Amino acid sequence: MRIAQVAPLYLAVPPRDYGGTERCIATLVDGLVQSGHDVTLFASGDSRTRARLEAAVPSALGFDSPYDVEAIELAMLTHIYRHAEDFDIIHAHLKYLVLPFTEHVATPTVLTLHGRLDTPGRARIFRTYPRVHHVAISRSQQSFIPDLSWAALIPHGIPVEEFPFSSEPGTYFAFVGRVSAEKRLDWAIAVAEATGIPLKIAARIENEAYFEREIVPHLNPPAIEYLGLLDENSKRHLLCNALALLLPIDWPEPFGLTFIESLACGTPVLTCPRGAATEIIRDGYTGFLRPGVAGLIEASGYINSLSRTACRETAMTHFHSERMVERYEQLYARLRAAGSYE
Repeated sequence: MRIAQVAPLYLAVPPRDYGGTERCIATLVDGLVQSGHDVTLFASGDSRTRARLEAAVPSALGFDSPYDVEAIELAMLTHIYRHAEDFDIIHAHLKYLVLPFTEHVATPTVLTLHGRLDTPGRARIFRTYPRVHHVAISRSQQSFIPDLSWAALIPHGIPVEEFPFSSEPGTYFAFVGRVSAEKRLDWAIAVAEATGIPLKIAARIENEAYFEREIVPHLNPPAIEYLGLLDENSKRHLLCNALALLLPIDWPEPFGLTFIESLACGTPVLTCPRGAATEIIRDGYTGFLRPGVAGLIEASGYINSLSRTACRETAMTHFHSERMVERYEQLYARLRAAGSYE
């Protein structure tokens, strides 16, 4: 099949460090190429891919770009949809920017929704364009707009065998992701301080005020250590050598790629029963789901009772990238066979 994959322009595909959406796109694109499809990736020019790369900008624009990134993405979409007949499928990862373009072409558009859907106004815009084939990444995400034109539910996947594995637990907690109030790094610090287990933090600072107010006063290496952003290899080894991924969340997490990356390393997860965490983590088997600091402190005492081999096997069985690629292939084939829109 001739498939267009359309990525955001904030980060390269895959990203140099932080960037779950772009990492998923990279894995999917390379998997599709390996399966023999003719794939064109529309992304920043510094992306690395097995597909044909159409660079909308020379390099990723970044989250603090002086440019109007969405305006540039709209220009990219205009170009793509003017040549829609060149593709059997257009698969976009740009939230709602792509929606108006889908009204004027016969080529089916698949739109994977990577973010939260519980914010006011989101449901209205997505319902306005019922011809789009939406893909959810978790049942939790899907539940916020249950009547949307959902084409499939496809969880993220990763090349599990490429992640290092350790059968022996480490001596520290790892926090990997972004620093924001909804990710509750402050809760993770409270757990680490209460248990005396060191905490290593590898995260992008999204909320500077929260970081300065809630996090900086507690930084005390090596007990509480902020490592900044790590490259992919360093992140994987941080996870592999940890006692557990300690990632409390206080929002309806749409998926949580770091959860499955941790499991791939054999490292169990301590988190809260919010969003997709309840679909990824099996309580008492691959981690513990507790609603607050006290529960996470209590559960931390049982981490060593969990099998790290079981964590790895869970990632291999349920969250391997081959499963994700196969599910998208099945969706594309169904849409193409339907002759544009169902």
